Amino acid sequence: MEISDAACSTQLIDGDGTFNVSGVDNFIKEVKLEECGLSYAVVSIMGPQSSGKSTLLNHLFGTNFREMDAFRGRSQTTKGIWIARCAGIEPCTVVMDLEGTDGRERGEDDTAFEKQSALFALAVSDIVLINMWCHDIGREQAANKPLLKTVFQVMMRLFSPRKTTLMFVIRDKTRTPLENLEPVLREDIQKIWDSVPKPQAHKETPLSDFFNVEVVALSSYEEKEEQFKEQVYNLRQRFFQSVAPGGLAGDRRGVVPANAFAFSAEQMWQVIKENKDLDLPAHKVMVATVRCEEIANEKFSSFIANENWRELEEAVQSGPVSGFGKKLSSILQSSLSEYDTEATYFEEGVRSSKRQQLQEKLLQLVQPTFQDVLGHLRSGALENFKDTFEKALNAGEGFSSSADSCAQSCMSKFDKGCEGAVIEQANWDTSKTREKLQRDIEAHISSVRTAKLSELTTLYESKLNVALSGPVEALLDGANDETWPAIRKLLKREGELAVYGLSNALSGFDMDEETRNKMLTNLENYARGIVETKAKEEAGRALMRMKDRFATIFSHDSDSMPRVWTGKEDIRAITKMARSASLKLLSVMAVIRLEDELDNIEKTLTVALFSSTSNNTTSKSVSTIDSLASSTWEQVAPEKTLITPVQCKSLWRQFKNETEYTVTQAISAQEANRRNNNWLPPPWAILALVVLGFNEFMTLLRNPLWLLVLFVGYLVSKALWVQLNISGEFRNGALPGLLSLSTKFLPTVMNLLRKLAEEGQAPSTNSHQTTNSSAQSEVTTNGESSSSSSGSSPAKTVPIDTSS
Repeated sequence: MEISDAACSTQLIDGDGTFNVSGVDNFIKEVKLEECGLSYAVVSIMGPQSSGKSTLLNHLFGTNFREMDAFRGRSQTTKGIWIARCAGIEPCTVVMDLEGTDGRERGEDDTAFEKQSALFALAVSDIVLINMWCHDIGREQAANKPLLKTVFQVMMRLFSPRKTTLMFVIRDKTRTPLENLEPVLREDIQKIWDSVPKPQAHKETPLSDFFNVEVVALSSYEEKEEQFKEQVYNLRQRFFQSVAPGGLAGDRRGVVPANAFAFSAEQMWQVIKENKDLDLPAHKVMVATVRCEEIANEKFSSFIANENWRELEEAVQSGPVSGFGKKLSSILQSSLSEYDTEATYFEEGVRSSKRQQLQEKLLQLVQPTFQDVLGHLRSGALENFKDTFEKALNAGEGFSSSADSCAQSCMSKFDKGCEGAVIEQANWDTSKTREKLQRDIEAHISSVRTAKLSELTTLYESKLNVALSGPVEALLDGANDETWPAIRKLLKREGELAVYGLSNALSGFDMDEETRNKMLTNLENYARGIVETKAKEEAGRALMRMKDRFATIFSHDSDSMPRVWTGKEDIRAITKMARSASLKLLSVMAVIRLEDELDNIEKTLTVALFSSTSNNTTSKSVSTIDSLASSTWEQVAPEKTLITPVQCKSLWRQFKNETEYTVTQAISAQEANRRNNNWLPPPWAILALVVLGFNEFMTLLRNPLWLLVLFVGYLVSKALWVQLNISGEFRNGALPGLLSLSTKFLPTVMNLLRKLAEEGQAPSTNSHQTTNSSAQSEVTTNGESSSSSSGSSPAKTVPIDTSS
């Protein structure tokens, strides 16, 4: 075996007993020992100083331990403990070269380190080579006797010793056959074992329970080198597959996994240096605890830094992730599998415990993200429910059926989403989130239900407002004996229609009968309230309504034409009729009559306010008016009263006062009309004119020319009357008429004379019709001008016949 094929040797423990931690870690990484699991073996060698241990190891395992230079004398070559990997041997075999015993360099103080290193080798190694001289076999004071005593004594310090293979390598074998040497050696070994003090528990324990003893012999390396190499080669073959059943280390117990070898060796050496008994089972548990915890922490840190996990966590922050459970379960399983792979060879109880702790830490780490996923699922399901529920309602589906179907669909999708979010390694309960979603859905249904019922109620209330407010106002405006029966009929019809419509609309809400009836009753009461409110409003305008009715009847005839007070009308009768109608309106508006009940309000008001004022009924009127000195009506509940008797009395007084002027104006207009229509002078005046004007009359008869002059004067006067619109000017009063005529008289006269002159100068060939048309046009123009200047309405145009 070439040295280049072997790993370079590394000092495990120096001569001062210091454990080389960094060197061992580098060695393990270099030889890839961590990948071996339990498939590795540790071989160590003990023996007197300068007995050729390093030389044997180098030839046997292809290592490169430092060897003694024989030409420089026999001295200590190996200090402390060195370690190297055997070249070309499977499984991986690590060999340790221990410092020789009985060396002069340490002198009498070598026993402490000798026992410590021997105990360390027994605790760590599967196979221990005891290198001894052939000529020492059978001697009482041979060098191997103290070495064997040391080995057996320190073995007792192992609380539960592992079964180690002791291979005695007899060096520089003489001609004595091995068959003769081996019994003597075994006898010496047994004597030493029997003589070593043992604890009470192992007083009768045979050597075979602690050791498998093997004996081999090698020729002298210096005298028979070729034979020595051949024998070493044959011995080397026995180390192949040494850990397999039946191999040199096949009976080993309590093996530490390869990835914990450095830590275990370090802890063992620390305990041995402190001169304590080494409890291998406890040490194995300790090593497993520490290493499994380190592995778990490493996997936890690796999981946190895992790119897939970080991407998944970031994705969850922005919204739901499809297949979250499978993805996270895969990442978790990968971390746990890596832990299982690295911790598989450690003590099962510790391994399982640390794995459970790792899993709990990982689940604790990912639980907030899992809750976020559930939150996204819940909010998404809730929003989906709201959308589908709204669409179902808009499509005209029943409220309860839509709510149930949409809720079931939403919960089904949420449950399916939870199945996709569940992590295999966890047994987390999603029922609380589901219950919260259920509560949110129920709360939304309740909210929408309340809103929809409110909308329905508002809708039918609005319909009732439209159907009742205007008609009731119109009926009260035309108050008569049929007003309240008509209102009752209208209220009943519209109320029944609204209740029927609301009842059909409520059929889809699946509500209890009590609530349903209550809503319908409230709608009926609302309809009644509309009528009562409108009646109260109209009662507040009773005086205005009374005056309007009085004015309508008083100022218009039976054909609804405006009255012209010519003097023939009976104003007293008309006034009585108009006031009677107003009193009728007051009696109708005085109380609410939504029940078909009789009352004597109209009679009371008629007697009290509209009775005769003759002297023989004065006492009766006073007594009946006193009947209005009350705040309630007989046979009428106070809540139905709109206008109290006292208020009726006050309203009637105010009504009479405010309508008195209209009556007075009518009477004045009638008197004025009478005066205007009486234009003839009195008969006595006519008789005086005939007697006194007889001479003038006779003069006219004797001279007909005066008749022509009078006729022409009449025509001019008539034309001026028409052009100046004298009757229209004096319509606004005498003084405004005189002022207007004073400004228009002279221009009108001048214009008339100018027209007459133009007519006289016109050619004789013009037709008579043309002359008349021109004159008529001019007259019309003058009339319009005059009218516009005076601001009065245009007068009728009268053509002047100039031909006569």
